[in-house]
Amino acid sequence: MSTTDQHTQQVPQSPPAWEQADPGAHADDPRALAFAAAYPERPIPAAGPVESGSICISPSTGYEGLWKAIVPETRTRANDLHLPIVAAYASRLCDAYPAADRELVMVSIILHDTGWAHVDESRIISEGFQGDWRKAAIRFEHEAEGCTVARRVLPDLGYDAAFVERVCEIIDGHDTRHVAYSLEDALVRDSDRLWRFDRSGIAMSSSWFGMDPATYVDRLEREIIPELISEAALQMARNDLQRNRSLLRTEVIR
Repeated sequence: MSTTDQHTQQVPQSPPAWEQADPGAHADDPRALAFAAAYPERPIPAAGPVESGSICISPSTGYEGLWKAIVPETRTRANDLHLPIVAAYASRLCDAYPAADRELVMVSIILHDTGWAHVDESRIISEGFQGDWRKAAIRFEHEAEGCTVARRVLPDLGYDAAFVERVCEIIDGHDTRHVAYSLEDALVRDSDRLWRFDRSGIAMSSSWFGMDPATYVDRLEREIIPELISEAALQMARNDLQRNRSLLRTEVIR
């Protein structure tokens, strides 16, 4: 074997970059235009306090009736870890953005991924986390199924039809639409992405995407941080990333 061949075999090959979000796909929607006009500065500056310590110190509270109503939906794709953690991030973001409708944000984030329990589970990893995963059909399917869950459980908890449809507008597109239609929509999107920066999110997601943690956190910084809409989420993500890179020794174990 030649020296050149040996060198080629020893150089690790980086996985292809994640397909980037395309905000142009829905940018002309009147709701997207209105939101952009109302919040022209990006990332959106926080108007309230920003807590960027470990999410473990400030779990979300309340909504027990809603949590109990979706217990079956929490048993798929680690939703029993993902949903409570993103709800905690959402609660923090609502503190940082008091103009947002907190009830709408919290109900939407609790329900946003319940649709994973109602799609073909065998396709979740093979389609939803491989290749051009942003456009995978199963991601559209889980959004639609999440809306079905919302329409099933929320009326019995006292929410009116108008509120339910506002929740569904956020759920429908939270993965596949790359622009936000409202401040509440933006906070749900940011909360969902912040999970990836927590150590539990790194552990689960790096496995789903078939990456080692070092590669995964590099990609979080390079490809997911630019998608965050709010300044508070950006601060939380950067602090989580710094803590968990140190905790997981990703600069050494790579």
